[in-house]
Amino acid sequence: MYNFKEIEKKWQRHWEENSAFVALNNSEKPKYYYLIEFPYPSGEGLHVGHVRSHTALDIMSRKKRMEGFNVLYPIGWDAFGAPAEQYAIKNKIHPKDAVRENVKVFKKPPICLGRALPKETSSAPRRSVPALVTILPWSSRL
Repeated sequence: MYNFKEIEKKWQRHWEENSAFVALNNSEKPKYYYLIEFPYPSGEGLHVGHVRSHTALDIMSRKKRMEGFNVLYPIGWDAFGAPAEQYAIKNKIHPKDAVRENVKVFKKPPICLGRALPKETSSAPRRSVPALVTILPWSSRL
């Protein structure tokens, strides 16, 4: 019988220990970059829509890695979506604070699902960073 709990944990540990999904700056491999819309960490956790939309690029990034590419497929967190803003309003906190706390909740499911992400995502972009707050509304009109 397929013991998914044991097998999945084994491979997740292997991927983490071997930095399987980390893009290296000094790699000689040809570079490839995938970007998907950052999830809005509303505090409710990921839903099937996140998994569905991210799965296709996850598959494509794995394929590129198997073809010998140095793939950068980052994850970030968006504080400017309606769900994150509504969560912050409901809980009477600033969206940047809500995002910082809710990222902890949001990081677990993609890794448990076996997504090709580096486990350490502390340097992931967050659109709640003050420097980005002034430039992003402008850049979205380009």
